[in-house]
Amino acid sequence: METYGTEQVDRASIERAVGEVFDLRPASIIRDLDLLRPIYRDTATYGHFGRELPAFTGERADRVAALREACGLEEPASV
Repeated sequence: METYGTEQVDRASIERAVGEVFDLRPASIIRDLDLLRPIYRDTATYGHFGRELPAFTGERADRVAALREACGLEEPASV
C-alpha cells in the first residue's frame, strides 16, 4: 500500500481497518458495488472516475465513518 506520505495513522492501522470494513472477496465486491448492472454506455462516454451519478457506485464514500472508527479516529464535529 502506498499513501505517498499522506497518511494520518500508521499504514498497519489502515490495512487492518480496510480488512475490517470491506469484504474484498470478488463476489462481495460485485455485490457491494452492484457491478452486474448494464451501465457500459454511460461509462463509455467520459469514463466513470470523479462523476457523481447514482449509477457510479465506485465513487461512494459511505464507509468513511466506519474506516475512521476502525483507525481510532474521532469523527469531526459537525458545522
